[in-house]
Amino acid sequence: MRLGVAVERWPIAGRFTISRGSRTEAVVVVATIRAGDHVGRGECVPYTRYGETVEGVAAAIEAQWQLVEHGLDRAALQDALPAGAARNALDCALWDLDAKRSGRRAWELAGARAPQGVTTAYTLSLGTPAEMRVAAQAASVRPLLKVKLGGAGDAERIRAVREGAPGATLIVDANEAWRAETLGENLAACAAAGVALIEQPLPAGDDAALDQVRTTIPICADESFHDRGSFDAIAERYQAINIKLDKTGGLTEALQVVRMARARGLQVMVGCMLGTSLAMAPAMLLAGEAEFVDLDGPLLLAKDREPGLRFDGSRVSPPDAALWG
Repeated sequence: MRLGVAVERWPIAGRFTISRGSRTEAVVVVATIRAGDHVGRGECVPYTRYGETVEGVAAAIEAQWQLVEHGLDRAALQDALPAGAARNALDCALWDLDAKRSGRRAWELAGARAPQGVTTAYTLSLGTPAEMRVAAQAASVRPLLKVKLGGAGDAERIRAVREGAPGATLIVDANEAWRAETLGENLAACAAAGVALIEQPLPAGDDAALDQVRTTIPICADESFHDRGSFDAIAERYQAINIKLDKTGGLTEALQVVRMARARGLQVMVGCMLGTSLAMAPAMLLAGEAEFVDLDGPLLLAKDREPGLRFDGSRVSPPDAALWG
């Protein structure tokens, strides 16, 4: 087995803006593991919010070359690296390699049901209320919209998006931008707009303010939830979790997280960082177990890799073996 690592840059269609800033390109790291005629690939997206850099993640993957040459498997990988982007790329590359060597699909190897087509959320970037109303109108044919928020003025943004897309199901994502003193106003705006899910309203670590919240809208942990070790900290304050492979450190851990979430009565969102279809494909194995799917990364890029996932509007089909798994 031989390991390869590549950094790739994929332009975004326009600009992607959340509460922490704007980007015009997605920078991803791809791990490639070769064994004879077979090649497994996995893509990750390093995230500065979690202390990751592109250079650091690429170096962490490259540092595993001896383990890979000696036959690293998914079980050993869980101990070799902590949860995060680097482990995700290697874990997904190993799943892909095992599928190709065995001639079976990854979901068969996982003992999971074959994935079906699902509806993904489509993300609206943070902007002024007027800008977001226009963006919502342009995307109003999509059944599920994810609305990025930023703190001050969010109640107006929520109202504007609802006006622009009166028939869409809405998820709002504050990316930790709300504060305890603004919760009441923003929750009321969400209720008035018929929002279906509120994602990470408060900074991770300030979750205690949610103890006083009374709302019928499920609140979903994203930055506050990473892997199986996160459950106890969020169990009493959140009704849902956002599972992202770059947080769990790959599909191996994510499959366990889904099972534990179900046992604890939590709703599941399967989410993503901003990457190509290669990053979304492994997460499709989780999508059938989720109430909400947010795998729209390729839809936000100016160009996706080929072959990529097939999108029919917001409907995304399972990956072909040529892409992954």
